[in-house]
Amino acid sequence: MPVAPLIPPPLSLYVHLPWCVRKCPYCDFNSHEARTALPFDAYVEALLADLEFDLPLVWGRTVHSVFFGGGTPSLFPAEAIDRFLQGASSRLRFAPDVEITLETNPGTAEHGRFEGYRAAGVNRLSFGIQSFDDGCLQRLGRIHDSREAEAAVKQAQDAGFDDINLDLMFALPQQTPAMAETDVERAIALAPAHVSHYQLTLEPNTVFAVRTPEGLPDEDTAWTMQEACQARLAAAGYAQYEISAYARPGRQCAHNLNYWRFGDYLGIGAGAHGKLTLGSEQSILRRWKHKHPARYLATAGTAGAIGGDERIAPEQRPFEFMLNALRLREGFTLALFRARTGLDDEAIAAPLERAIARGWLAREDGERIRPTELGLRFANDAIALFL
Repeated sequence: MPVAPLIPPPLSLYVHLPWCVRKCPYCDFNSHEARTALPFDAYVEALLADLEFDLPLVWGRTVHSVFFGGGTPSLFPAEAIDRFLQGASSRLRFAPDVEITLETNPGTAEHGRFEGYRAAGVNRLSFGIQSFDDGCLQRLGRIHDSREAEAAVKQAQDAGFDDINLDLMFALPQQTPAMAETDVERAIALAPAHVSHYQLTLEPNTVFAVRTPEGLPDEDTAWTMQEACQARLAAAGYAQYEISAYARPGRQCAHNLNYWRFGDYLGIGAGAHGKLTLGSEQSILRRWKHKHPARYLATAGTAGAIGGDERIAPEQRPFEFMLNALRLREGFTLALFRARTGLDDEAIAAPLERAIARGWLAREDGERIRPTELGLRFANDAIALFL
């Protein structure tokens, strides 16, 4: 049971833009193919109405990061992003150093648009590259090729962006360890600040889950790829600070760090999820919005746009906290656990000792808990102990 007051943590804003040119066969995100002209103006108005409706949940709090996810946010013109950010910053207090990330697909990058995004206030770009091998890209259903990927990153750099993330996937259909390493080499050559490097997984309700692609590497080969790529990234100055995230010094993603430290985030847009600590009632609320864009557009700004509200019960909080914190190399302090969950150390004492005994977690100075190298590899098993 709660024994300490819940202290509202840093707040982020997540904005979901749900359309894409073509749905990838591995994608389980709330994304919808753009079959007609997109309602940019109407959707921005809906986002601002949605934000207005949720404002009472976050009155007086400062937003430290904004993340435009999708879908493919770069389908939206810079003018639409600018209008939203102006409207949002007039309703919320943005920190002076607020990180504002926009996900972009190289296949939707247009010359001149990056300058517009930067003028609108976007200061970080995340490119969904996935691979620099054209055969792998085709098998993944991507709409860009390697030439377009490299050109788009260089255009963004020419527009003044120096905080750039490149998303790469490994264990792709018909991919060899040498091919995976080449992807990392080509990413490093573009000198991004950050690299996300994660294994392809076959998620339920995707095309790949129904029709398994041929030539998927087995788990041992996938692990060989991960170790080799991790070593190459480290040699180039990219430190692994989360299971699938690597950054140059000081260039970690502030938005994602807030997730992993069990921070708060307000989620607006079709299918967006949020998690908020409500100090007035000493509870943690999860809220999500309806997924289908048409329904969202029709109801945004009213209770009708809410897909669901759920309070995270005290007995659920240890698992929810560990689901995030144990992905980080830094782990967490027991003080952070108490502040974010309102629970005493006893709430996790037994599973914590089991995880330490199995070599998955280590305790430092009695206060900090870190995953070991083995624990990072078996993070899901370690997290499951706290269910």
